[in-house]
Amino acid sequence: MAIMSMTGFGRGEATGRARFWIAEVRSVNNRHLDLKMKLPGGYAAFEERIRGLVTASHVRGRVDLTVTVGGDFSDLQEVSVNLPLARAYREALQSLAEEFTCANQLSAQLLAAYPDVLKRAQREEDLEEIWPLVAEAVEAALAAGASMRAREGAALAGDLTARLENFALTVSQIEQGLPQLLNTRQHTLEERLERLLGSVQLDPARLAQEVVLLADKTDVTEEIVRLRSHIDQCRRFLGESGGVGRKLDFLIQEFLREVNTLASKINDAEVAHLTVELKSELEKMREQVQNIE
Repeated sequence: MAIMSMTGFGRGEATGRARFWIAEVRSVNNRHLDLKMKLPGGYAAFEERIRGLVTASHVRGRVDLTVTVGGDFSDLQEVSVNLPLARAYREALQSLAEEFTCANQLSAQLLAAYPDVLKRAQREEDLEEIWPLVAEAVEAALAAGASMRAREGAALAGDLTARLENFALTVSQIEQGLPQLLNTRQHTLEERLERLLGSVQLDPARLAQEVVLLADKTDVTEEIVRLRSHIDQCRRFLGESGGVGRKLDFLIQEFLREVNTLASKINDAEVAHLTVELKSELEKMREQVQNIE
């Protein structure tokens, strides 16, 4: 399984026992896994089982799952006769016939038409028999959602990979310009000292010491090394499967920390322009990473 987006939609159906089950799942990005589900009345017992199916498919994200059922429920209908009430109706009708000397055309159909003689009730469904159908619909919805999230994840990974390569090229550009930058600053320091001291002879040892101090202040070797290490690690994460969103999010923060340190050490207009490009790429990468599971 490759990188997955947290954004997706899936729909699944299952049919059985003259009924049809429909499950729909919608997911968006979220820092943690937040599952909200709506089930038909009487099926709350399935919540924990469904939660298990969702957690097997989603690492994090806001997931809304809805399950509905329709079809023929006649197999659950039960009809019974209130015999004591039917006898009371029969006796009352017979008394009326005798009292008024009229024919008593009593029939079962007539008795059944009187209120509450026939009672209809719905038998409770066997949840263990129904669960395979519910699970089939839910799993189909999750699979469809996962397929959509995988496609979105592949697009995100492609975009992040391209941006990471641009980032790496800019870091190389900064690194390649460092020797020339240091050389230029050394000449600038020598010229400035000559103007300040005039005809006074410069102490070569003192000048060398100042150059060393200048080089130390502008040394960004550690930052470059860490940035390259982060770039390699980011490439590995983009090639992994499962939930790497949090790892990538943390890595983007580390990228930004090193770029800020690098920019503060090298006070140069061209390097400042390049570090702005680095920060711009990082911001775009951060936005994309927020959608990765």
